[in-house]
Order: sequence, then structure tokens, then C-alpha cells
Amino acid sequence: MACLSLSQLQKFKEDGFLVLEGFLSADECVAMQQRIGEIVAKMDVPLHCLTEFSTDEEEQLRAQCISDYFLNSGDKIRFFFEKGVFDKKGNFLVPPEKSINKIGHALHAHDPVFKSVTHSPKVQALVKSLGLQMPVVVQSMYIFKQPHIGGEVLPHQDASFLYTEPLGQLLGLWIALEDATLENGCLWFIPGSHTSGVSRRFIRAPSGSMPGTRFLGSEPARDNNLFVPTPVRRGALVLIHGEVVHKSEQNLSDSSRHVYTFHLMEASGTVWSPDNWLQPTAELPFPPLYT
Repeated sequence: MACLSLSQLQKFKEDGFLVLEGFLSADECVAMQQRIGEIVAKMDVPLHCLTEFSTDEEEQLRAQCISDYFLNSGDKIRFFFEKGVFDKKGNFLVPPEKSINKIGHALHAHDPVFKSVTHSPKVQALVKSLGLQMPVVVQSMYIFKQPHIGGEVLPHQDASFLYTEPLGQLLGLWIALEDATLENGCLWFIPGSHTSGVSRRFIRAPSGSMPGTRFLGSEPARDNNLFVPTPVRRGALVLIHGEVVHKSEQNLSDSSRHVYTFHLMEASGTVWSPDNWLQPTAELPFPPLYT
């Protein structure tokens, strides 16, 4: 089983992240990639969210649609696109499967393939070995990092977006379904940056206001030399502490960098912030990881 050794636990505690190569087999990775292909082939996105409008009023409607589509995605499987992939009428300028940035945020709940990976015995054993008592799954994403257009992800802390009280109760599991390299946009971390709290928060604005979300505080300037690149092979799992600072560069290569990632919260003694953009719903309370 995928239990962590004492030295691995110590490294995670010190660095705020830990690479576990070979966590999944190539076949397990391929099964997720094939399943996502089927989901993309059937995707249905409201046209208002795709169209570039001409009048200010129409543009506001588009912004509201995109905002609502995102804000209400916590308990659904929804599609988010790279910039510049649509023409003014909402037609794709590149093949649809090459235009998607990510799919979120409830694959873990609604799709049997992703649900079985999320709750797999080896994931459960890994999380138990970290000492989590009552982990619940708060969100999941499939990230494509498309060749040439996969955008950079600026330095951030996951707890800015998924805030808990107390802090230190959020854990990301990031699984490489393809090799993640320096060329195609692997993760970069600042080791040990998970111990001084959160510098900004991304919150849901009061209902009906636009934009639907906003930032409180700001991301401090960070010394680029502190970031350590973390290239990994297909099948690797990276554990990510909720407050460790990380980023990824734009994908300038010819190959995609598919990832399945999900976040857990230790529910025991923890309050999920009512200001978070993502909230559990009556249809989908956060499901317990342990089955």
C-alpha cells in the first residue's frame, strides 16, 4: 500500500510538497485520459458563455454567464477554455479538445472512473498515513495544459481559494497523467513556504454583484530564484500542502501535460470558510474520502 515512510513524512512537513513517482500505472493514467476524451466529445456549454459580444450590455451578460457558470460548478462537471479559442460567434478556432484549459469541479463525485481513482485504496492508505482523520473531497479538476497555448499559472497558495479555519487543513493531490517537464509546464515550488499563512484570499462577492468573485489582499512579489522545478513522470503523485507557494510556466512545447488533481479538507475540527467561492450544496455535500 501507499503508506509514507517517516523520512517522506518529514520531507513533506519541511518542504510543503512531496513527489511520489510511480503512484499510478500507465494503464491507470490511460483509462483517465480515455474517459476524459469521452466526456469532452459530449460536452455541452451554454452558447452565451462562448460568444464574443459587441455591445456593452451583451458583454455584461456574457461576463455574468461566465461568472455564474464558474460559481455554480462546484457540484458539476463543467468546461473552462483557454483564451482566444473562439471567434466572435462562439465557434471554435481550434479543435474543441485542444481548446479546453480544465474541467471542474466535481469529476470525483459524478464520474465513475474519477470517483474510483479518488477513493482508491492506495489514495486512502496514503492519506491515512498523513494522519488525516475525516478527510472530505472538496473539489477535483482535470487540467490539460495544451501544447503551445496552455497558459502559465502564476505563483499562488491553494488555501487562498479554498480557505479553512484553522489553516493547515487543506491537502492537494496532483497526479501526472503524462510526463510533466520543464518544457511543457511542470510545477515549481518554494520549499518551506507553507508556514507563514496566506497572503490573499479569493472570495465570492455578495449575490448578484459583478464580478461574482474578488481578491482580498495581494500576492507579494516573490524571488524567482526561490522556486524549484519539479518535473515528474507519468503516474507520479505530488502532495501539495494548502499553503505552499507554487506555479507553472506556459506550455511552449508540442506535447500536452494532462493532470488529474483533487483537494481534501480535514473536516475534524475545521470550518470551511463561508466566503469561499466553492460551497458544498444540498445535492453534493463534501463526500468523505474514506469508504
